[in-house]
Order: sequence, then structure tokens, then C-alpha cells
Amino acid sequence: MEPVRGAVLDAAPALPGETSSRVGLTAAARDLLRLLREQHGPLMFHQSGGCCDGSSPMCYPEGDFITSDADVLLGTFNLDGGEIGFWMSAEQFEYWKHTHLTVDVVAGRGSGFSVEAPEGKRFLIRSRLLDVP
Repeated sequence: MEPVRGAVLDAAPALPGETSSRVGLTAAARDLLRLLREQHGPLMFHQSGGCCDGSSPMCYPEGDFITSDADVLLGTFNLDGGEIGFWMSAEQFEYWKHTHLTVDVVAGRGSGFSVEAPEGKRFLIRSRLLDVP
């Protein structure tokens, strides 16, 4: 099993009243997002709920995945002046609300529609209990 790599970039909290980040990026994820943004423009994440690629974070060109009141914005990454939102369904958030999510990258193609697939890499989530005072 690979060691858990820590987040090098935390998302700004987006939930009302929260001051701690719920989601972060590893250096590998940050670097891949820079490349993908050059190719696709502004990006967004939506945490998959089990369809297509298990429970993988799916990365889309911003607006290609339509969010609604049934989705929760967990945080926003400021990556070199551009924002990347990280979304999850409200129903799934009830199961994950006690965890901090770190977006990482591993070799191999996922089976979903995430934009990193042609790069021969895939995003995945590493989780830990949320540190909340």
C-alpha cells in the first residue's frame, strides 16, 4: 500500500460557519491540475458516489457537470489565481462529513469521464478523520 501523502494545498472552506479546510491536494494532484487547466480551461471536481469509477473524484471542465441544491460545495482551491471547486452530493456528504479528503494521483486510467484519463493517471481520494476543535 502506498504511503499517505499530505496535502500541500488546502481548499478554502465553503460551508457556512466553517474555518477549517475539508479538502486538500497533494503536490502530484496540483501539478496535474495545472496541466489539465492548460488543456481544458477552468476545472471543477465532483466526488463520485460510486457510479463508473467507484468513489473517485471526477474532474470536469467547469460547468460540464451541472450542480444543484442537491450538491454541497466543500471548498475552493486557489490554484495560480484560478479557482477549482470541489463538490459532493448532499446525501453522500452525510456519510463523509467527518472526514478530510485529500485528492491524490496514481498511475492508471480510471473508468469514468474525468479529464485526466488520457494522461494515463487518475485522481483518487485519501481520507482521514477531520480535525475539528
